[in-house]
Amino acid sequence: MIKSEPLPRPEMPPLPRLSSVDVAALSKQREARWRPCLVDQPLHSEIFASVRDGSGAGLALALARDALAVAGAKEDALVEAEDRRQLLWVQDKRAVQMNGRPYIHALPEEWRERVICVEAGKPEDALFALEEGLKCRELACVIGEIAGNPRALDFTTSRRLSLTAEKHGIALWLVRLEAEADLSSARMRWRTRPAISSESRWNPACPGTPAWQAELFRARSHAPGEWRLTSKDGRLCDDAPPKQSNRPLEHHPNVPLFLSQRSPHRSPHSGNLVRATFGRSLAAVSRG
Repeated sequence: MIKSEPLPRPEMPPLPRLSSVDVAALSKQREARWRPCLVDQPLHSEIFASVRDGSGAGLALALARDALAVAGAKEDALVEAEDRRQLLWVQDKRAVQMNGRPYIHALPEEWRERVICVEAGKPEDALFALEEGLKCRELACVIGEIAGNPRALDFTTSRRLSLTAEKHGIALWLVRLEAEADLSSARMRWRTRPAISSESRWNPACPGTPAWQAELFRARSHAPGEWRLTSKDGRLCDDAPPKQSNRPLEHHPNVPLFLSQRSPHRSPHSGNLVRATFGRSLAAVSRG
């Protein structure tokens, strides 16, 4: 019986070792998180929201204002005149029925006379208006509202919107109302809902600055995450949730009791503002 000797194993080349700099760069890229006031903003984003609170349009407007403010600050040395380009706001018929039209007087003061509102009868017409708006360099940005998951908004159409926005340099924020997150080429995709606002400075029973709980669940260059976003001095910022104290508020003799006492487990703006004043008006109570 002949014994077969084992064949010699070929020598494997040593595995390349990554330097500490490369590992640090990869770790930094993996842990990169989005934050307000970033310089490099994507030009095609989607925001999924409910029609019950209006948070989708609010967040789209806040993100657009933040991106345009950063772009204006970056080009301030090259551009002397203020950017007075128009803002295109496109809605399909179902979005108007479910969420209403933009309220011009609630927009930022510098934008109230610069918004062009377009109401399309069908999603196909709304998508056509969005694509044509992205080709116009006289527009600062484009905001769209599409209800549900229409067949016209497939991956091919989404890809065309992305390529058009990147070719002409016009940003698009598309609000998807009551929609499922289907296949899309949007560079950023958000889910948003309203968050508890901070307490008002003068009246703790009144709502403070609006806030959004925003979840970034898909992005090309940023890690997923969740933020509580609000606006301060016209700029978007990441804000921690308001802390509610368990200590009851002190009662001032000239302030009605229902305005000075509030349960710590309730929302700052969930109190009942209609109460009996026991035969005296609030003005009389405030005068003492």
